Amino acid sequence: MAFKLNHLPSRTEKPREKGMTLILDKGLSVRQVEDFCESCSNYIDIVKLGWGTSYVTQNLEDKLAVYANADIPVYFGGTLFEAYVLRDQLDAYMKLLDRFKIGHAEVSNGTIWLSDQRKVEIIQLMSKHFTILSEIGSKNPNDIIPPYKWVKMIERELDAGAWKVICEARESGTVGVFRPNGEVRSGLIDEIADQVPVENLIFEAPQKEQQVWFIRKFGSNVNLGNVQPSEVIPVETLRLGLRGDTLFDFYSLDDEDMNQLYPDRENSKSED
Repeated sequence: MAFKLNHLPSRTEKPREKGMTLILDKGLSVRQVEDFCESCSNYIDIVKLGWGTSYVTQNLEDKLAVYANADIPVYFGGTLFEAYVLRDQLDAYMKLLDRFKIGHAEVSNGTIWLSDQRKVEIIQLMSKHFTILSEIGSKNPNDIIPPYKWVKMIERELDAGAWKVICEARESGTVGVFRPNGEVRSGLIDEIADQVPVENLIFEAPQKEQQVWFIRKFGSNVNLGNVQPSEVIPVETLRLGLRGDTLFDFYSLDDEDMNQLYPDRENSKSED
């Protein structure tokens, strides 16, 4: 930090198991990644090269080297995994990860049909060689998975060897744990969090209002995914209560001190 400010929430430090910010890289250039890492590498925990973008990315090895030099793990998007599985090329996919020295892998079935049992078997197989992020939730907004099934699938995939389970929202934040209008399915989140430790989950939350909701509900050290590169520092300010949306959520002075600083606050509370 360039300077110090009292009464900020405690943040975990890298390498984090909770409080992670997972970034969605949709096609940054090598130079853009260099600038990106220079400006905010302390707040980037893992990068996903979205869907199948790695297949068409020029200078992919150079780009991966920049992330590696900044000690930032990278993995290929779940749609690329699904494209390989669809073609019965799982072995080729694992060889691809080895070729590019990719240590993390996403196992998902958001678009293709893949039975829950087969998905668990793949997690068990791949977790022997890679750190697995499994993803739950359909990319089709019309596919509504009941809360009890979310919990069951999450528990099974963690037991199978997944490091974290990603709760689907897509880049748009309008499917999975969100309604088509972007509103959080709060009942679903409550059901999941009641039975699964939140640190084992990564909530995709591409929109600022969604990020605020999760940070307010679970605190500064909730795991957030599908964050845009341009939003890494803004998200960190939300986590620290350094943006108007969360300024008072993590301010730790007691009510007496707050009322001395803001006397109108006490009056407004008595009027409510």
